[in-house]
Amino acid sequence: MTLGILAAIHDEVDGLVAAMRHDDSRAMVHTIGMRDYYAGNLYGQPCVLVLARMGKVAASATTVTLIREFGATQVVFTGLAGGVGADTNVGDIVIADRTIQHDLDARPFFDRHEVPLLDRAEFPADPALTAELEGAAADFLRLDLAADVPPEVLARFGVARPALHKGMIASGDQFIGAPAAVAELRDRLPGLLAVEMEGAAVAQVCHEYGVPYAVMRTVSDRADDTAHVDFAAFLKDVASHYSNGVLRRLLAARAEADPVRT
Repeated sequence: MTLGILAAIHDEVDGLVAAMRHDDSRAMVHTIGMRDYYAGNLYGQPCVLVLARMGKVAASATTVTLIREFGATQVVFTGLAGGVGADTNVGDIVIADRTIQHDLDARPFFDRHEVPLLDRAEFPADPALTAELEGAAADFLRLDLAADVPPEVLARFGVARPALHKGMIASGDQFIGAPAAVAELRDRLPGLLAVEMEGAAVAQVCHEYGVPYAVMRTVSDRADDTAHVDFAAFLKDVASHYSNGVLRRLLAARAEADPVRT
């Protein structure tokens, strides 16, 4: 299996790229469509890493390339999100069990959120891959976070006891940063835990190609009028460690389970 790993912002993927270059002297970079795809072994497993950039179109184009050009047999998106669920707080991790495009509206021809001609609005995440990601995230929070991120840094961002959640993640080509917008999304999409700009687009492409996908998001803000505060600092000092740490756990567990391939 080749795992395709995408992120939207440099700090979300840079640590993984550095780890691949350290682990695999034969790792190669391929530039396609203004994106650099890093192909090699990461923590003992074949992977392709890429910075997709922000938004649904960027994520879709990158996912297609991962599948068609690099033969990715599974896809994981990792990055930041705004917390929308009542109990999702800064520093928590949300794993998608399904994704939806909150800004898709082709009425009256199709129901709101329904993807035209696919007869669906929600795209379930792959259960097995999601379970792996969920287990890796739980282990990271329990065993690694305190060592990877100094307690004083976590305290600076109000992260005390980060929790792990699984549920709906919604994507749209807009930054949600106002209480009224959050309230409207909660009313329209019961069960919504987090909002971002790429996951559901990745999910649609993977659905059409028959490739399992999973999405992990670190909650950087509450998607309200404080959402812009220290965003860049949180990304660099906290969230980047989440992405690297959780994927490290997932891939190391695979290597341990299948040492012959490693």
